[in-house]
Amino acid sequence: MKKLFITTAIAAFLSVNVFAGDKAPKANDDAANVSYLTINKFNNDFIGAENITWKVTPKFQKATFTIDGVQKSAFYNQRGELMGTTQTVQYNALPVSAQKEISKKYQGYFAKEVIKLENDENVDPLVYFVDVAGDNDEVLLKVVPGSGVSFFQKVK
Repeated sequence: MKKLFITTAIAAFLSVNVFAGDKAPKANDDAANVSYLTINKFNNDFIGAENITWKVTPKFQKATFTIDGVQKSAFYNQRGELMGTTQTVQYNALPVSAQKEISKKYQGYFAKEVIKLENDENVDPLVYFVDVAGDNDEVLLKVVPGSGVSFFQKVK
């Protein structure tokens, strides 16, 4: 159940990013709404994080930050428990077998964005979401190392 929730939350976040990709980011003041417990947990989980911004929804609290020169996002539930982290990666970070499967199944498409999701689940602790676009459509693919590539959702 937790895995389904994390995947759904991340997918919703990715979908919003895909549709809003051409717009300039807005500053938010959600930091005042982040729970004390979550802030303490975040500070322990990501020592040395910089440029931290928060987004709070009824289902999760998201911190976007830079650590060791890499921009990441961390998702916490309302109890302050880390659900998972995401970061944008290069297409070549995907397993070679997944790259081959994508190029075969989605010939004529190009990868627009690849998001790496790491979570504390025993099943699928590492998942990639690949936004690929063709001439007439755009889809989000889910890549689980060792399990292959699957259609996740239509973007446009």
